[in-house]
Amino acid sequence: MAKYLLLKHYRGAPEPINCAPMDQWTPEEVTAHIKFMQDFAARLERTGEFVDAQGLAPEGTWVRYDGEGRPPVTDGPFAETKDLIAGWMVIDVDSYERAVELAGELSAAPGAGGRPIHEWLELRPFLGMPATITE
Repeated sequence: MAKYLLLKHYRGAPEPINCAPMDQWTPEEVTAHIKFMQDFAARLERTGEFVDAQGLAPEGTWVRYDGEGRPPVTDGPFAETKDLIAGWMVIDVDSYERAVELAGELSAAPGAGGRPIHEWLELRPFLGMPATITE
């Protein structure tokens, strides 16, 4: 099994086909989208391929270590940034091909007018553990 991260971008990814921003959707359209995501996750729970998923708030702060005895440096929030992560899902699947298949299905979540968004999702594998050398 291999773990993959599916990243949903509000901005920063190529424009989806049904690109009306979520803040312009009706409450019913938002509810349908969230239900699709929950049903998708529930289906993957039944197959053992679901690990976790979370939506993210649009606000955020950059934080950096600034040296011994000094408080962390912060900058932000950056709600205007070109790349805004909307949420993520972690899956644990048998192959890269299965990860691509599931990402394609998730891309079809409904959006404005109940039509599939066809959004681009970023698919990233988790780094595996390096081989252990024993002598």
